[in-house]
Amino acid sequence: MSARSRRVWLLGLVACGGAAREPATHPPAEHHGGAMHRRFDNAETWAKVFDDPSRDSWQQPDLVLAALDLGPRMVMVDIGAGTGYFAVRLARAIPDGEVIATDIEPDMVRYLTERAAREQLPNLRAVVTPPADPQLAPGTVDRILVVDVWHHIDGKAAYASALARSLRPGGKLAIVDFKPSSRHGPPPEHRVTPEQIIAELRGAGLSAQVSGIALPEQYIVIGTR
Repeated sequence: MSARSRRVWLLGLVACGGAAREPATHPPAEHHGGAMHRRFDNAETWAKVFDDPSRDSWQQPDLVLAALDLGPRMVMVDIGAGTGYFAVRLARAIPDGEVIATDIEPDMVRYLTERAAREQLPNLRAVVTPPADPQLAPGTVDRILVVDVWHHIDGKAAYASALARSLRPGGKLAIVDFKPSSRHGPPPEHRVTPEQIIAELRGAGLSAQVSGIALPEQYIVIGTR
């Protein structure tokens, strides 16, 4: 199974606002090297979960975008974009820029390509990438966003290095993941600490620190080239 699945632990959205739960239709997980692995190959079904409006209350997308410090004509990458919860917001935020939405699931890419056309977002392009390689050319990207995905990645150090190489000087990488106290997210043994992510990004040659922008259930680590 893949080393990088997207938005996997957003599954626990419940109407009553309680703790996260997996739906009965959720595919079984595989565990390799401490990472969590699931398949998401029915985009229409998962869109009802990933794009549920109730997600906004704890995901706080506007605050996440604020942490990116976006500017005009930027090239932006959303890693593990899924059905486009963040990708469409990014495309609207930088209409004169470019948003590359990557995913390892072809059906997610198919769905997001159709969504971009339907919502008239010509600056949004969805692409399939392999689990271990974001396939980004060196020095071509201004901002990278990785939300609810980092704890699924095998070979985090190598992946961080690949992302770092793709950034232009001054470019930023934002990784959003779950606090130990979060009601959402993976089991405790599969969570990653901000200190771990900071070490991985610094090992890739980036300066890194926790963002001062606070989310209710998550933290944001910013790496800068």
